[in-house]
Amino acid sequence: QKSKSISPHTHTSAMVAQQKKEKEIESVQTYGRKRTATAVAHCKRGKGLIKVNGQPIELVNPPALRYKLYEPVLLLKRERFADVDIRVRVKGGGFTSQIYAIRQAVAKSLVAFYQKYVDEASKNEIKQILLQYDRTLLVADPRRSEPKKFGGPGARARYQKSYR
Repeated sequence: QKSKSISPHTHTSAMVAQQKKEKEIESVQTYGRKRTATAVAHCKRGKGLIKVNGQPIELVNPPALRYKLYEPVLLLKRERFADVDIRVRVKGGGFTSQIYAIRQAVAKSLVAFYQKYVDEASKNEIKQILLQYDRTLLVADPRRSEPKKFGGPGARARYQKSYR
């Protein structure tokens, strides 16, 4: 029997893969949608930052809808967000749609991050908490506005008719 000795200069593919994995940043990208607004969340290991278009989540306008953004954070407690940084880019839609898109992106990114880099049990726990509270935190709302038709002011309403 010959014993194979590995010199320190030869790399096995397993070792190379291991080194690559160490250098790789643990991150996931997810998106949230509401009507025409699309938010893309980039979640990676960090120290608990959540930024929207480069500004902290506390400064998002309008202030009345700010609590909608805090919902995923408040539901899952700060500890779960403590070791991740989430950066969100949002485009399209109006104020409200953007807020809903952002909160969905944040919630989905945390679930995806936990699935990929933590464990399945905690991912399922997070998913259950979110779904029990509000399904739109993880599932996009498929409703869209219907196109306007002729013969009326909107999609369904018709102009009034008179006989005289």
